[in-house]
Amino acid sequence: MALPNHPFPKTWLQDVAISENYKIAKLHYSFLCDEELLLINQQFLKHDTYTDVITFDYNQGELVIGEIYISLDRIRENALLLQKTFDHEFYRILVHGLLHLLGYKDKNPKDKQQMTSKEDYYLSLLTYTGR
Repeated sequence: MALPNHPFPKTWLQDVAISENYKIAKLHYSFLCDEELLLINQQFLKHDTYTDVITFDYNQGELVIGEIYISLDRIRENALLLQKTFDHEFYRILVHGLLHLLGYKDKNPKDKQQMTSKEDYYLSLLTYTGR
């Protein structure tokens, strides 16, 4: 599975962080298949389930320092299920992972709704052709 054929949206991600009163100091994204991300989920989080994103937060105050691991297989499947383009779901997961590093959670319905609202807002600010 190839990444979107667009430049990586570094400036957009920086703008998201700034809008939330943070600054990205060091942010690393890794793009994996389901099985690779499952191994990380099992090893570090003790979860035996597939997931689309895992974040490791090393923030120092308002400085974002973190690692974000993303399953391209999950993005592809979610895009099909939600009838969205791969690119749309790819960018949603990019910002979803960053929002986790900015303190947003999604474990309960209220938090999940807030996270989705933030994703939708920031996606509306991104210019790309694959909506």
